Amino acid sequence: MNQNAEASVVNDAVRGDFIPRVWGLITPYWRSEERAKAWLLLIAVIALSLVSVGISVWINHWYKDFYNALEKKDGAAFWSLIGYFGIIAAVGIVGAVYRLYLTQMLTIRWRRWLTEQHFARWLAHKNYYQLEQGGYTDNPDQRISEDLNSFTDSTLTLGLGLIRTVVSLVSFSIILWGVSGSIEVFGITIPGYMFWCALLYAAVGSWLAHLIGRRLIGLNNQQQRFEADLRFSMVRVRENAESIALYNGESSEHERLSTRFNKVWQNFWTQMKVQKRLTFFTAGYSQIAIIFPFIVAAPRYFAGKIELGELMQINSAFGNVQENFSWFIDAYVTLAAWRATCDRLLSFRQAMTDNEQRPPAIDLQAQGQALKIDDLSLDLADGRHLLHDASLQVAPGERLMLSGRSGSGKSTLLRAMGGLWPQGSGVIRLPQERALFLPQKPYLPIGTLRDALSYPQTGDTYPAERYEQVLRTCRLEHLIPKLDEVNHWQRLLSGGEQQRLAFARVLLYRPQWLYMDESTSAMDEEDEAMLYQALIDQLPGLSIVSVGHRSSLARFHPRHVRIQEGQLIAR
Repeated sequence: MNQNAEASVVNDAVRGDFIPRVWGLITPYWRSEERAKAWLLLIAVIALSLVSVGISVWINHWYKDFYNALEKKDGAAFWSLIGYFGIIAAVGIVGAVYRLYLTQMLTIRWRRWLTEQHFARWLAHKNYYQLEQGGYTDNPDQRISEDLNSFTDSTLTLGLGLIRTVVSLVSFSIILWGVSGSIEVFGITIPGYMFWCALLYAAVGSWLAHLIGRRLIGLNNQQQRFEADLRFSMVRVRENAESIALYNGESSEHERLSTRFNKVWQNFWTQMKVQKRLTFFTAGYSQIAIIFPFIVAAPRYFAGKIELGELMQINSAFGNVQENFSWFIDAYVTLAAWRATCDRLLSFRQAMTDNEQRPPAIDLQAQGQALKIDDLSLDLADGRHLLHDASLQVAPGERLMLSGRSGSGKSTLLRAMGGLWPQGSGVIRLPQERALFLPQKPYLPIGTLRDALSYPQTGDTYPAERYEQVLRTCRLEHLIPKLDEVNHWQRLLSGGEQQRLAFARVLLYRPQWLYMDESTSAMDEEDEAMLYQALIDQLPGLSIVSVGHRSSLARFHPRHVRIQEGQLIAR
């Protein structure tokens, strides 16, 4: 799915949709609540860029006087012009420093705004979950972190560079046209012939550069994906280090990581070959450009029609015009990387849009005080049915246990109640009261233990004595001194401790409805019984829907429903 999404963006570019879609990615920031500061910074950066163009024009005129002074051996004029150059250089240095500083300020502000927007959108509509389940796009973390950083930096660099290039091109074209004179070719007088030579030289060079380097766009896109896949695989090793060590799975993981890196290696090797050919061309193009204006202007100099200073001025102006015309060649590698970044961001955003616009297959709403399921069917992505036309009603205060063989759809039914299952049909009406879902593997955010206990609320939601009380109830008193310790609790605590911590979270949150998916699977029966009894005693009237296999759970659930052959059967 992710490759199809990426391919669709490339097809959009062919249809002419690429530029409007990128424009839609660029413009919102400049109309946002930060637009005043953004435009002020942009105008300042553009102004400083124009100052740098003015300094280049200033130096071009300085060249003429300086080389004429050298030719005439005029010492007084020489030293005067050296001092004059010091003033030009000082202005240029100050302008360059502040142009870079303000550009970086604008870049990081734009990146912060875009990142916050993408955070909000990725976490909304369960995009972060559905995109992973459906495989619609790869490595969203990389796209938000690295691609947004690259996008803002490259867009400003290329955009400001293009503005500077256009202004510089106009300025130096006027100078070059004025100093280059005219030439006769086959009886035809060509005015400003040096300008036309620069235009022709750059046009041919740009066309050849594109022919040689156009493969870099796709290769850059693949390189970013392969690098992100490799990083993700290494993170997986870190997250599952204990299991891998107990399985002695080092050789298997080594092979897996090597396979990932081989894709990085092979793609980069191909990039190197393409870039080598492109560099051969661009380096040769740049070297020839140094002597090309001398070759073209030399006949007029040797004929005595221009002085050395004018020759050097022509060379400087030609170099600037040719360089500006050749902006596409010089920026080609950056443009290729920018295009690949845009493709990845656009496909990521398109995947989120597709998920947001996909009509819900199951009619899920919060309504009333009871849990009601009518004509519910749950399907797998391959078309197989888990549940078919199932109906169920759970009244407030009831405790219901769901059981069934592995793969029968117990956890899937809870996912459907949580709005996470996209395949199926039917109606689910959840109670409007305070509810909490407890998955088999609790999520414990990195931070203080207090934050982990009160998640998804903040760590200061409850008084300190309340945290201590629930930890003692759940036989976790040894963690009380660590309430304000910052740690990776999911790695530090055993599976049983994590599940007991999740029960402590329930006692803190005090929901009226609790949905549990084998939430005691890592505990012994004694701890399981103690925690269920704590829920019943401390949260009177609590409605519970539990998924479980153990017969020991039956005494805490007066009502028992089994999933069998796609039906909900009362036991």
